[in-house]
Amino acid sequence: MNKITDFAYYLTDFLTNYLIAGKGNSNNTVKSYSYTFLLLLKYMKEVKNRDADRISLEDINKDNILGFLDWLQVCRKCGNSTRNQRLVAITTFVKYLQYKCPSILFKSQEIASITSKRCDEKVISYLTVDGIKLLLKQPNRITDQGLRDLCLLSLMYESAARVQEIIDLTPNSLRISDKPYVVILHGKGNKERIVPLSDSISSLLNEYLRHFGLSRRENTTKPLFPNPQHNPLTRNGINNMLIKYVKMAKQENPGLIPNGLSCHSLRHSKAMGLLESGIELIHIRDFLGHKSVITTEIYARVNPKFIFEAVKSAYVELNLEVPVWVGNKVLLEKLRELTK
Repeated sequence: MNKITDFAYYLTDFLTNYLIAGKGNSNNTVKSYSYTFLLLLKYMKEVKNRDADRISLEDINKDNILGFLDWLQVCRKCGNSTRNQRLVAITTFVKYLQYKCPSILFKSQEIASITSKRCDEKVISYLTVDGIKLLLKQPNRITDQGLRDLCLLSLMYESAARVQEIIDLTPNSLRISDKPYVVILHGKGNKERIVPLSDSISSLLNEYLRHFGLSRRENTTKPLFPNPQHNPLTRNGINNMLIKYVKMAKQENPGLIPNGLSCHSLRHSKAMGLLESGIELIHIRDFLGHKSVITTEIYARVNPKFIFEAVKSAYVELNLEVPVWVGNKVLLEKLRELTK
């Protein structure tokens, strides 16, 4: 029987106890960190010829981690952003180790000193209000699937929800029987935020709940937007749904549908709409569930209409009156005499 390695022991405690109970991270964060270490095990097997059950804390050193990060970019074609995300997971783990296993303090500090790579600021793709209207015209609400897709895309835009927040919704997440109509979203770090809903989207969602019997007590904890197998939709499933309707909308009016749209573009679209409506950034921050208004400021930086209005409001018209002596030969002659 193989002996349990120190790496296996501490990694298990890190993923199952520390991240959730110690740091209060969400299940999505735990999944992301777990995937990072699955990739690390794959690298150690393929490149270092080291089986998972033979890896020890001695193997978690700066050279191996740098090799792993390079492998991600060279062999798996990952970008700087993905590389940096994997580095964050590993750095969090070695910082945890500093207090659990002080004997590797120096090695953990070496790993923690690895710097992130600079990422180019991504271009934000978003839809105007007319573009959103065109997109939401595409699902055929007469069919079950079309009604589901229309409700999902409408709610994702209206609430500026992240994809995972939509996946995690149940009928219990909605409060649409009486005003004020709201949806309760569970965001990053298990943070909950309550987002107001309009009368029109609430009416559509009520129709959806009645049609599929989701307002019945026995169904209120089931996925709000299930797949045909009655399981929650996946990220890929929602993304493929959006791509389908984006293609349909683009055929109808390509000028309203920009390239590079993703599910997150609906969130961007709502944020841009709020900004153009004159809503202050601090309120948009709270609506989106951002930790800092600095994150929200990106919408102001890339919105040409907002930039134009800001410059226009700061413009001071200069009073360039022509001096009275210009063209007045008599006055000019007197001024010359005074200088003699």
